[in-house]
Amino acid sequence: MGARCSKFSFCWWHSHLKPSVLQSSDLENGEKNALPSFTEFSWEELKNATNGFSSENIVSEHGEKAPNVVYKGLLENDRWIAVKRFNKSAWPDSRQFIDEARTVGNLRSERLANLIGCCYEGDERLLVAEFMPNETLAKHLFHWENQPMKWAMRLRVALYLAQALEYCSSKGRALYHDLNAYRVLFDKDGNPRLSCFGLMKNSRDGKSYSTNLAFTPPEYLRTGRVTPESVVYSFGTMLLDLLSGKHIPPSHALDLIRGKNFLMLMDSCLEGHFSNDDGTDLVRLATRCLQYEARERPNAKSLVTSLISLQKENEVPSHVLLGIRHGNANSTQPLLLTPMGETCLRMDLTAIHEILEKTGYKDDEGIANELSFQMWTNQMQETLNSKKHGDTAFRAKDFTTAIDCYTQFIDGGTMVSPTVFARRCLSYLMSDMPNEALGDAMQAQGISPEWPTAFYLQAASLFSLGMENDAQESLKEATNMEAKRNKN
Repeated sequence: MGARCSKFSFCWWHSHLKPSVLQSSDLENGEKNALPSFTEFSWEELKNATNGFSSENIVSEHGEKAPNVVYKGLLENDRWIAVKRFNKSAWPDSRQFIDEARTVGNLRSERLANLIGCCYEGDERLLVAEFMPNETLAKHLFHWENQPMKWAMRLRVALYLAQALEYCSSKGRALYHDLNAYRVLFDKDGNPRLSCFGLMKNSRDGKSYSTNLAFTPPEYLRTGRVTPESVVYSFGTMLLDLLSGKHIPPSHALDLIRGKNFLMLMDSCLEGHFSNDDGTDLVRLATRCLQYEARERPNAKSLVTSLISLQKENEVPSHVLLGIRHGNANSTQPLLLTPMGETCLRMDLTAIHEILEKTGYKDDEGIANELSFQMWTNQMQETLNSKKHGDTAFRAKDFTTAIDCYTQFIDGGTMVSPTVFARRCLSYLMSDMPNEALGDAMQAQGISPEWPTAFYLQAASLFSLGMENDAQESLKEATNMEAKRNKN
């Protein structure tokens, strides 16, 4: 056929029919890139890294409406970064900005999304931090799609966050501005990290709390000043978030606790997954953090001590508890995945089905012309009927029938359709037959070597087989191929 194969071949496929799930050591190879020292970036470098500060690269929870927008970027050395671009009125004093950035940039902890650089050219003020590819605590806790956050993971978030605050306090940066669930990010391993951005003093307006007043420390309302005790109060509001899976005002939560109705606080999704003793201990800790008098609240070191004893499933990696794929952020995702790429990465087979159904047969090059000349033969009519019945079953999500009908069409041998192989591939995936699905994806690629869908389906099949690295390679190939197509 003269087909161009990516890193896969039919020989490769036949020799890997029963692959084992990749171990974490296979993904990491025991290597960890050391963070660079604090760097002053040029405006041009950051503009190029973020594709001209493209709106498609925005990762702020509130998008372009956020007062200071955060972008995802890729440096020339293939390091992923998060770039926070302040509005024009922020940080009028460039010397204050650079001094603050350098101080925060000297911090280095695995509990922080560390600050690695900044830029201050003209009116522009930008901070550059490690990029965290697995979104925010708010997303996983309040807006989850596949599964609620597990109890053990919630306890781990609380501990790691307390450890981050203790580390910052030990380095003379005990003040953290507007601590909330959007400030906690998850790295490539699924470990929670505290964003370094909140360690910077905010711009000249001096505002440190942008959230609803119901969540603001009482002393800040009186004095307008943030203290270490204020940060502990905000930590207490986050413990309430973790307990309830909602953003509950502290006053309401404390009323429930005083009335000994703390179980009403608990996330209903957690029912049966935690002991009353554990729940009581965490509620007590939250109550101590939320004391009206600042001096009655625990310090960060005390928080760490209290939370260590509550930890569960310590041996389970964070990415397993969080229910995400494990891999290196520098290689797991292209900068901009297409809708099909996103669905494959999420293994959302229903969404893949919708895309294949909408796409139809437009990528079957030459098939329509071939049909017009051959419609008159009985054999062709039978073959076409098989395909027609297969399409009807595919639309109705009757994947067993679709497999049978498409197999009759393929075995008829009178014509070749990459789309039929693609649809049977997805039908196999829906029927938990990933090896057969991979075979069909390879066949589709062999017929149409430049067809991105064939590579996307290879990726989905390989993900299903647990072959993460190979799946990511195929996903990259498909994304690059589609990008080239769109340019032509």
